[in-house]
Amino acid sequence: MTLYLTALGIINPLGQGKDEVAKNLFAGSQAGLIEKDGFLPDQSVYVGAVTGELAQVPDHLKAHDSRNNQLALTALKEIEPEIRKGIATYGADRIAVVVGTSTSGIGSNEPAIRDKVLNGSFPEGYDYQTQATSDLSVFIQDYFDLTGPAMTVSTACTSGAKAVASAARWIEAGVCDLAIVGGADSLCGLTLNGFNALESLSKGVCQPFSQNRDGINIGEGAAFFILSKEAGAVELAGYGETSDAYHISAPSPDGEGAFDAMRQAKGDHEVAYINLHGTATRLNDAMEAKAVARLVGDCVPCSSTKSMTGHMLGAAGANELGFLWLMLREGKLAPHIWDGQQDEESDIIRFAEKGEALDGGNRLLLSNSFAFGGNNICLAVKKGSCDDA
Repeated sequence: MTLYLTALGIINPLGQGKDEVAKNLFAGSQAGLIEKDGFLPDQSVYVGAVTGELAQVPDHLKAHDSRNNQLALTALKEIEPEIRKGIATYGADRIAVVVGTSTSGIGSNEPAIRDKVLNGSFPEGYDYQTQATSDLSVFIQDYFDLTGPAMTVSTACTSGAKAVASAARWIEAGVCDLAIVGGADSLCGLTLNGFNALESLSKGVCQPFSQNRDGINIGEGAAFFILSKEAGAVELAGYGETSDAYHISAPSPDGEGAFDAMRQAKGDHEVAYINLHGTATRLNDAMEAKAVARLVGDCVPCSSTKSMTGHMLGAAGANELGFLWLMLREGKLAPHIWDGQQDEESDIIRFAEKGEALDGGNRLLLSNSFAFGGNNICLAVKKGSCDDA
């Protein structure tokens, strides 16, 4: 069965909406990476922050009010007419919601948790549901009055990408006719302090694959698609999922799981571009370079877009799939923004340059997402059968 990503709504540190995000993505903008206080004790940290006004959760859904759901709603409103059309076509019971997050509304509940620790009780209005991982899919269901199946995937940094693959299997199995897929994640103290405890945060703006890389920047954002059997401009051409079972937080250094995920997604097709997971940590980048070099050598252009957005955790895979969607629409490649200092111990791969055109044809664009526990996914897209992007 051929499935298509027929609509995209997106918000992240590069901007709000497809046009603004595309403009800054292809320009290689790092304006969204800013230094902020308040997340870590007695120190500032560089994060990928969404600025500007967000959509407000309606009064009748205030139980779901969180920054995470506001980011989600802002992205969803960009494609709300297409979603409403799908509901009218298939019925509310045949529309699935399959989305990913890792933080949910934890950031919005952190002040209440602090009150509990300091004062012994939660403040009035605290509701655990706000931070439950299930809240994202429940909120989307309630907003659109949907009665079909719904699921929130929470597999750390692969969540948003795995949601797409899971929804594809649901459609292929006849569980639903159409799915809202994607992910949302918001900045919060929990994740930033966790990565700081792992000594994984960069002291400045991250440098994926550089000899000088010293860790990641955490970011936030949301991206959602309509996944459908109806023909569209972007085809979901494949996906591959593997599990290293190697270590709870470190990737397998041989890159075998990452390679096999890409191999599954690629199939027998040629590859025009790879969006790298590229976190700018020592172990992840070395492993991924090894896997990519084994798959395509040093001829296929690649880039990590995390030096422009930060690592959006559960929303990263969805946003970076959105970047592929925009590359197919614009015929351009997202550049690899770094200091140009090649890691002498790393396998050599080719990095896309600013202003480089996409030489796609019928070849695939791949997007990698790797996560704690060694779970890996690669999504593949190509030009669809009609030009409606």
